[in-house]
Amino acid sequence: MSTAIRPAAVAGMFYPAAAPALARELDRLLGAVARTDAARAPKMLVVPHAGYVYSGPVAAHAYALLAPWRGRIRRVVLLGPAHRVAVRGLALPTVDAFETPLGRVVLDAELLARLGQLPQVVRDDDAHALEHSLEVQLPFLQHMLGAFTLVPIAVGDASAEEVAQVIELAWGGDETLVVISTDLSHYLPYAQARAADRATVDAIMDLEPKLRHHQACGATPLAGALLAARAHGLAPRLLDLRNSGDTAGDRARVVGYCAVAFDAPQDGARKAGPGDEAHDATLGAALLGRAHNAIARELGLAPSAAEPAHPALAAPGATFVTLHRRSALRGCIGTLSAERPLADDVRLHALAAAFRDPRFEPLELHEFAELEIEVSLLEPAQPLGSASEAEAHSALRPGVDGVILEWRGRRATFLPQVWEQLPQPREFLAALKRKAGLAADFWADDLRLSRYRVRKFAQARRMS
Repeated sequence: MSTAIRPAAVAGMFYPAAAPALARELDRLLGAVARTDAARAPKMLVVPHAGYVYSGPVAAHAYALLAPWRGRIRRVVLLGPAHRVAVRGLALPTVDAFETPLGRVVLDAELLARLGQLPQVVRDDDAHALEHSLEVQLPFLQHMLGAFTLVPIAVGDASAEEVAQVIELAWGGDETLVVISTDLSHYLPYAQARAADRATVDAIMDLEPKLRHHQACGATPLAGALLAARAHGLAPRLLDLRNSGDTAGDRARVVGYCAVAFDAPQDGARKAGPGDEAHDATLGAALLGRAHNAIARELGLAPSAAEPAHPALAAPGATFVTLHRRSALRGCIGTLSAERPLADDVRLHALAAAFRDPRFEPLELHEFAELEIEVSLLEPAQPLGSASEAEAHSALRPGVDGVILEWRGRRATFLPQVWEQLPQPREFLAALKRKAGLAADFWADDLRLSRYRVRKFAQARRMS
């Protein structure tokens, strides 16, 4: 049976076409980077994709990190923008291998088949035939990793959530590296490009997925990757930020490049959101104050809690508001998707938890003094990607994951706080199925599980 190959398309243009010359060029670029030791391999890299003379010195800062992990990273999931062919969704090739002057890279057929079952994924060899954003990464990867399997994905018209779902399904463990190929601004004057690219990198470092294509040609795959980084608690490290005016071109019209590594949290630690503990404390006070005062007004009381300002309040946000009285649940209502400004969302769900939770009578005035308010701020949900219930049990992270279960119109969720009552994944998932109206031992191939994280802010006693 013959092997279908995608041959090199830009060898001799973006990088040397002869293997000896290419190897020497890679040695030169990587040799200029100071080596650093790390306890773990990066889980994800963001790298540029121009010709090596322009962006190679920047890309080398990311790829040099892989030297200690040769033989241990055995699969690379590579995403880049589709420059040549219009693509609706994310395009996978049908071939068996990609070829460069350094040899062939075999594709991971099993994972490609799994990804191909997602509705936003298509098979399209035309999208890959001339695509340089993926090809230029391969010689670096071959040089640093030796043998590995490849999952190449050309990203077209897709949402950040659609990209994140694909990345989540391909996430794997320490054997899998995710690489995002993107340049930054295009053809701005040098000083203007430096300012624009700095702002874009600041957004990347804040894991902010709302990027535009004038900021990064790979904004779509990058945005999806940032959602995945949020979900997994990855910590970004800026390795290099330059443009073609710094490397090989003139400074009248330049293209920006960055190299960023994303590291997995150590010992289960989670990277905090934008800012520090004081930043989060202010956000917590802002949310709790607005929830408290919304309920007070509804009861005819004067609002007595401070409502500090916070930049996140104007952005879309998803919250659950949980009420307790005398340590017993008194109401819990929320949403799983960010559909309105965060300030409006927390007020809406505070009122719903107090007065419209169908499990309880509406809150009465005499109860308010004993009310305890908790606000959970949800991060975007990501598919769990488990093919069986046993896989789901293994993948769930007790105390960390909120979980959404969906099956043929049925839907239920548990916040991470529920792990305190149900600490074992088996009993946690069984209770969630019962909440959705299903039997505890129910399982179906089309049952969908997603997980999310929350930031929890609790006020143990009345603020007034």
